[in-house]
Amino acid sequence: MKIAIIPARGGSKRLPGKNTKDLAGKPMIAWTIEAALKSKVFDYVFVSTDDKGIAKIAKEYGAKVPFLRPDELASDEATTNDVVTHLVKWFEQEHSQQASTIAILQPTSPLRNAQHIKEAMQLMEEKSAKAVVSVCEVEYPIQFCNTLGTDGSMDGFIKPKNLKRTQDLEPYYRLNGAMYLFQRSYLNKLSKLYSSGTYAYLMSANQSADVDTLEDFQITEYILKIQG
Repeated sequence: MKIAIIPARGGSKRLPGKNTKDLAGKPMIAWTIEAALKSKVFDYVFVSTDDKGIAKIAKEYGAKVPFLRPDELASDEATTNDVVTHLVKWFEQEHSQQASTIAILQPTSPLRNAQHIKEAMQLMEEKSAKAVVSVCEVEYPIQFCNTLGTDGSMDGFIKPKNLKRTQDLEPYYRLNGAMYLFQRSYLNKLSKLYSSGTYAYLMSANQSADVDTLEDFQITEYILKIQG
C-alpha cells in the first residue's frame, strides 16, 4: 500500500493559523491535499494534526483524518519522524496490512503539484530507489558564502578557486521540503534517509516555496494567482 501523510500542527508561531489561512481562494493545506489526490499514486491520503479546525478542512477536501494526535505528538518537541511512525503503525494495525511506500507532503509547500508527485514516484520506480527527496538548485552560489568572525574580518572569506563568474561555478542543491518518498524500511529512521539508494527529484526554485512567514505566504499567493 502507498500512503501519503500530510503533517499539520495547529500551532504556528511565525504565521499563526497558516495551514488553514486562505491562499488564493482555498485553505493552504487544501493545495497539498488536492495535489496528492489528483496524482492518483496513493491508496490513502492522511492528514496528521492536533487541531480540530485543520481536521475539519482536511476532511472537506477529501483527506482522511482518523484521529487527532495524542498530546505527546502535539508539542514543539515532537518530530516528523515520531508523527509519521505513529500514523503508519496505526494504519498497519487498523488495516491488517503493511505500508510499502510512504510519502511526507508538507502543507507549507503549496506549489508542489500532482505532476511533481507523479514524476517523483516514477523516478522511485525507475531507479528502484529506497527513497526520493525533492530538491532545488541553491538560488545564490554557495561558494560566495562563509561565516564571519566577531570582528567582521573577510580575510579568506572566498577561496581563490571560487573567484569565478557565477555561471562557471558548480551548482549546489538544497532540500526544498516539498516531498519525501521512502520505503517502509526507513520508518522511524528518517535521519538515515540521505544514503545509498536515495535519489533527488529536482524542482525549480520558483516551485519550491516553503511558507513560514507572512512574506513567504504573500509571495506564494502571488505566484498561484499569476499561474491562474
